[in-house]
Amino acid sequence: MQPLQWEYRPDGLRAPALICAFKGWNDAADSASSALTFVGGALGARRFATIDPEEFYDFQSTRPRVKFVENRARAIEWPVVELYEARVPRAPRDLVLLTGSEPSFRWRTFTRVIVELAEALGTQMVVTLGALLADVPHTRPISVTGLASDAALVTRLGLTRSSYEGPTGIVGVLHAACEEQGMPSASLWAAVPHYIAAQPNPKAALALVRKLEGLVGVAVDASELEDAAADYERQVNAAVQSDPDVQAFVERLEQAADPEPEEAPGPLPSGETIARELQRFLRQRGADDPPEGPSV
Repeated sequence: MQPLQWEYRPDGLRAPALICAFKGWNDAADSASSALTFVGGALGARRFATIDPEEFYDFQSTRPRVKFVENRARAIEWPVVELYEARVPRAPRDLVLLTGSEPSFRWRTFTRVIVELAEALGTQMVVTLGALLADVPHTRPISVTGLASDAALVTRLGLTRSSYEGPTGIVGVLHAACEEQGMPSASLWAAVPHYIAAQPNPKAALALVRKLEGLVGVAVDASELEDAAADYERQVNAAVQSDPDVQAFVERLEQAADPEPEEAPGPLPSGETIARELQRFLRQRGADDPPEGPSV
């Protein structure tokens, strides 16, 4: 069986850009996958293909799910990678959206399937979305770093160029595979406060959506995501203000983020301790189920 399973072949896509986001290691606080899901929902994206999981996933770590269908029979839902088309008549291009969990095996084969699909659809640019944990305060704007095969893109979008060296995920491998094939590509990464990483972060998702809009020239109505981000920040602020130790920790991060940081305070609890306290507080306020935007 071929890994790529077509439901239909989209014709007439205009200068398409392929946007990819993967759940897992590359997706701190679900920020990248949430950004792509929101864009797909806002643009009325339609699924046209999947990538069969058999060759690429460890089903003990990425487990299939069982559910009841209409006649009460039990059905298995496998962790497939899904591809959607989004037609945007008033924009200069259409979009192809790829979403799924980070695969476990055969990354070079997996990325080759994606690159060949992009070529078959006449894709003019591949964009990967990611999110990473960082020592940044939630009170500051989300920083988005970027890589691009065209260095001018980084400058035009006002990105901070990434200088990261170390272990990478499927997002980094796919970006490298595109460069090897001479396909224009870019990678956008949002920096997520590590002490609230267990909660989905709509503020980081919104930052990725805004940078993506500037990169591909496609705008979406993000008012619902803006509302979710504002509500999220209010909840986190309340959690921080309820505990002097947590507040001092955040203030230290704010000082480090400012151009001229003041003298650092004395010893404070670790980030792990702060994270546990914040999660406890947010659970008590019922914040484990934040507002959801449209889904692909």
